[in-house]
Amino acid sequence: MQGMELQNTVKEALNALYHHPDDAVRMQADRWLQDFQRTIDAWQVADNLLHDATSNPETLIFCSQTLRSKVQRDFEELPSEAFFQLRNSLNNLLKKFHKGPPIVRTQISIAVAALAVHVPAKDWGDGGIVNWLRDEMNSHPEFVPGFLELLTVLPEEAFNYKIAARPERRRHFEKELAAQMEIALNILTACLNISELKEQVLEAFSSWLRLKHGIPGSVLATHPLVLTALSSLNSDILSEASVNVVSELIHYTASKSSGGVSVQGPLIQVIVPHVMNLQAQLRDSSKDEEDVKAIARLFADMGDSYVELIATGSSEAMMIVNALLEVASHPEYDIASMTFNFWHSLQLRVQYPQAYQDLSYEDLKEFKHTRYAVADVLTDAASVLGGDATLQILYMKLLEAVSCCGNEQSEWRPAEAALFCIRAISSYVSVVETNVMPQVMDLLPKLPHQPQLLQTVCLIIGAFSKWLDAAPSGFSKLPLVIDILMSGMRTSEDSAAAAALAFRHICDDCRKKLSTYCKELFHIYYTAVNGEGSFKGSAEDSLHLVEALSMVITELPPEPAKAALEELCASVITPLQAVINQGPEVLEKKHARELTVHIDRFAYIFRYVNHPEAVADSVHRLWPIFKAIFDLRAWDMRTMESLCRTCKYAVRTSGRFMGTTIGAMLEEIQGLYQQHHQPCFLYLSSEVIKIFGSDPSCASYLKNMIEVLFKHTASLLTSIKEFTTRPDIADDCFLLASRCIRYCPQLFIPSAVFPALIDCAMIGITVQHREASNSVLTFLSDIFDLAKSSKGQQYLSIRDSLIIPRGATITRILVAALTGALPNSRLETVAYALLALTRAYGMQALEWARESVSLIPLTAVKEVERLRFLQGLSEAASGADVNTVILSVEELSDVCRRNRTVQEIVQGALKPLELNLVPVL
Repeated sequence: MQGMELQNTVKEALNALYHHPDDAVRMQADRWLQDFQRTIDAWQVADNLLHDATSNPETLIFCSQTLRSKVQRDFEELPSEAFFQLRNSLNNLLKKFHKGPPIVRTQISIAVAALAVHVPAKDWGDGGIVNWLRDEMNSHPEFVPGFLELLTVLPEEAFNYKIAARPERRRHFEKELAAQMEIALNILTACLNISELKEQVLEAFSSWLRLKHGIPGSVLATHPLVLTALSSLNSDILSEASVNVVSELIHYTASKSSGGVSVQGPLIQVIVPHVMNLQAQLRDSSKDEEDVKAIARLFADMGDSYVELIATGSSEAMMIVNALLEVASHPEYDIASMTFNFWHSLQLRVQYPQAYQDLSYEDLKEFKHTRYAVADVLTDAASVLGGDATLQILYMKLLEAVSCCGNEQSEWRPAEAALFCIRAISSYVSVVETNVMPQVMDLLPKLPHQPQLLQTVCLIIGAFSKWLDAAPSGFSKLPLVIDILMSGMRTSEDSAAAAALAFRHICDDCRKKLSTYCKELFHIYYTAVNGEGSFKGSAEDSLHLVEALSMVITELPPEPAKAALEELCASVITPLQAVINQGPEVLEKKHARELTVHIDRFAYIFRYVNHPEAVADSVHRLWPIFKAIFDLRAWDMRTMESLCRTCKYAVRTSGRFMGTTIGAMLEEIQGLYQQHHQPCFLYLSSEVIKIFGSDPSCASYLKNMIEVLFKHTASLLTSIKEFTTRPDIADDCFLLASRCIRYCPQLFIPSAVFPALIDCAMIGITVQHREASNSVLTFLSDIFDLAKSSKGQQYLSIRDSLIIPRGATITRILVAALTGALPNSRLETVAYALLALTRAYGMQALEWARESVSLIPLTAVKEVERLRFLQGLSEAASGADVNTVILSVEELSDVCRRNRTVQEIVQGALKPLELNLVPVL
């Protein structure tokens, strides 16, 4: 397509995108325009249309965005000699649009700044882009507003990682800007003489301050730009730009690069008085709310930045504290919350609003967010004042509130807010506090059973469970609070959930004392869980009660514990037995939830009753029922996950007391896995390996289980597509494989299935599913690290016979994963695998790495960048610290990911999905 024809097509596509009535046509136009932006023709077409006087605003906006994006991401498409032509064209456009449209001028400014990131200072002439800009402004004063915007965005682009610059060049650019800081500020100072540009000058100044280096604070203290910004704070119309400058100055004085507050005294002494002069405006009702927010922001910035000065307690420091308290008490949450990083009690903010029942979902969510934020502030206060002192203050508020709380229709909200605040500081209150907590506990039964209030009362009981156990009068309060919790379980869903959780905390912390009250605890349990009462909580909430009773049973001697466990299991098995008694057809058709609600309770029992032999006996008795569910519901993932979780905790608690039951369990799951491929069968096997892997008496059936499970999994995961379709199986398979290396290498590494699993892992390295990818990479790292394990050393010859023939391919795939085949967030895990391989195989691994990076064309990765990467691996092979080596790995990753074109070139060269790549010599 010819240039003019392509320009017309772009205009037509834009017209369709913005004005065509058909959605399908608009979507087609949008896709075409996005594809066009990625072509090399986009450079010239966008430039031509921007210079074309007939282009409409939509065309100008699109083309300016296109040109900006091309400079940021695709600058390497252009030949090196194109720089001067591109710079001159962008300069002309900056002049052309110096009066707007603003969005177009901004895009052109960003494009010029991005160009400066790519191109070294020497190519801009003596002194780099800032000198070039100064000369342009001197030569063309009529275009100063446009050039000022460029000066504003220039330092911002230093930290813009959309720009596909190499890491080394990005570091040099930041140093270039620091060296040119004084020139930039001189330009801005000169522009102060043009009064209509003052706001723009100050915005540019705040942008340069964000670099946080280059000019001493003593110079800034008397600098005209600083003095202008500070004096502008007192104008009738508050200058947003001046607030931004002062905010940046405050952060600058506290930054490490400036030396911090200890050396920034002269500048701080200039800033603080000017900000303090604004305090009265916080109370001025005539002030615009945005102005008040801006002023509050400055006080909050001082609080955050000058904590160490405020901690001295000087009179000047207390003035800042008082101003912060004034901000904190502002009725607007957005303003008050600015000080939340600084501590203060904001009790009234946590009170339920009058018409809380009518709040929308979003408003209720925001209210809860506010309460949690205030709770965080209260814990900060308690950490400063001490928990007991803070409790005393909040208790006085509680007393005031309780006086309003005579019956359910009266004002309950202040009491609820005060209790919420007391709960927030519970971890800071002494567990043997004797002055306030007994009085708080005595007040609780006197409060009305309003649902929200009762929920908070239940939560506070749970929060102070350690106090109930340890304080002299704590345990004597237990009958009172148990009655409250029983009321909570009957009142509402929220109060039932809170009560169940509190009951769990009490049984956890008071378990030794409660072990003599098992009969009473069983009564509470039956009332709630078995439907003898009117428990309003969910099935998940009832698990807290199961856990609570299980923890108390743990404290009993063996025989009473066994009897209590049998009673607890009997209450759970009865409904399951009833279903099974109705026959296979009924069991198969039951909704999973009807089964898992009971099976999950067994999981909690076996997890928290720490009597291994008693639990093993219970599992042995229950096994026929579990087997029936395994046999008839193996197709049902939810039921199998619940049952496998139950068996996992049984194995973990009982250990080798499981006896013959464990053999039956393993036989069951390995048979069912081959039919139904449930991932949970693998994670249950993983738990078994952990407990029994080193037991010689179990070796025969464990070896058989390993071979069956891994052989079948390897037959399922034969391509990256299968890994993507079955990520849970991949995840659990390689977690199990890592466990086998750790706990039973003698069964796993010499087995016939071990080579097949290594090949399977190589296929799955680049699976996009995070957990599956991590499990595969961890498995490979465990193989490479085998020499670190005393058990593993004897199998190094087997490992080497398998890894060395595959080493070049594994390395190539890992390098591909580092450079774009996997997301950047996996970099650390991939890097560790590559470093482990390098440490295990030394010079041989370095040769594999050299072969891999040599596949990448020099247009994507320079020779010096290859060498830096290989040097990092060489240091790893010599035993260097991983944290120092990782920098060279990260640098190669950044270079290869700098834009889509480069990433496609790199992946096209490394071909991570091809396991048998033959290098072209």
